Amino acid sequence: MEPPILSPEFWEHQPLKQALAERHMGKIIAAYRRHPDHRSVVRQADVARWAGISQVRISRIENGPPIRQMDSLAYWAELLGVPHHLLWFQMPGNTHSMSMSPHAAANSPTPGAYRLLRLDASLPAAQRDMAVVESLRSADLAMGGGHLYRELTRYLTADLGPRLFFGDADPALFVVAAGLIEMSGWMAHDAGHDELAHRQFTRAREFAKLGPDRQLPVHIHTSLSHLDLHRGHPKRAIKHAYAAESALSKAPANPELKARLFAMQARGFAALGEARQSRATLQRAADALDAPTAYPLSSWVSRFDHGSLATEAARCARDLGERTRAAECAQRATDLRPPERARSRALSQLLLAVILADQGHPEHACTIATGVIAATSDLASHVVVRHLEDLRDRLQPYRTSPMVMAFLEHLGETIRSRTWIPALVINQVNRLARVG
Repeated sequence: MEPPILSPEFWEHQPLKQALAERHMGKIIAAYRRHPDHRSVVRQADVARWAGISQVRISRIENGPPIRQMDSLAYWAELLGVPHHLLWFQMPGNTHSMSMSPHAAANSPTPGAYRLLRLDASLPAAQRDMAVVESLRSADLAMGGGHLYRELTRYLTADLGPRLFFGDADPALFVVAAGLIEMSGWMAHDAGHDELAHRQFTRAREFAKLGPDRQLPVHIHTSLSHLDLHRGHPKRAIKHAYAAESALSKAPANPELKARLFAMQARGFAALGEARQSRATLQRAADALDAPTAYPLSSWVSRFDHGSLATEAARCARDLGERTRAAECAQRATDLRPPERARSRALSQLLLAVILADQGHPEHACTIATGVIAATSDLASHVVVRHLEDLRDRLQPYRTSPMVMAFLEHLGETIRSRTWIPALVINQVNRLARVG
């Protein structure tokens, strides 16, 4: 049984309009159930089956305080089919309806476009390109890639594409194209589409070969290495990390870039169970990160700091079965991540929660994960969802604990409310795949 398909007039019913005006999703559910247009009575148990949760949970939602978490609000709106124009919040992937000041609209290269980017059309092209990168990078850290496909698609097709393919392209434009396409690969990965991410990284690498930035190809090789590790191909990951090391020997060296490629090698060795090589390579990464900076980091290369290294060290230790060390490294990574870096902090916290569950501390794991769920309600990230699913599986042996049982119910609802988000933007991902 699924929710029925409703006419637009359904939402004109006064109790529903009142519940929407009060911005209370529980009251909307109650008014929805009691609507006279239903052919048969819709019970709380029916809604519970649609959502895959208990009837008791529905009762609490209807009679409790308003839901504040964006992911839960968006989930219920999508499940019930509430027209988006009636909502008091922005649904993921629908940036076209976001408010924009007249000044920002006037400064946009195309009126009404680039709602998140807020670009200034008076900027020279090179400065505008860099403004795009900084804006997307900043938004991605806080919001996740799921919200940003449309913005990047527009810029690639409407601004960069004509300059790259229909004019006398400056070689520096190939660097811009490589950097933005590589960024789109990370967004695809964050939305759970790793095959597309691999294609984007590969295409970005080819563009990077045509440009003058020698650090960018190194960075893209490490991105491919990271993706192969995520997909369970450690030998291929090590191969890409070795290729990055070889490319770096011909490029202006930078401590962060060198540390990242060594960290990818270390993770590959850990996944293969080669503890000695993994530890030695992690030490090379730490030494590289502490070395003096001979050349500045390219503006097209993502930062890699001590928090990043602590995260990779935690993953290595976990793969090697060194749980105490893994927990220490994950805690250090969390401590080094400020709240504004929402996704990075969430991933390090969830890694710590999984390690704690493996160590036999499920209640502590639940406490950490509850905070993560609350802090990431606006984050559209399939990678975070996968970590939540991993934690759910790790907590199954502890279901006899009342605290764990309550958390697992909350976790299940959270996972269901977030897994549909990437589907809203998959068309944008496919459009990105055709750019260039």
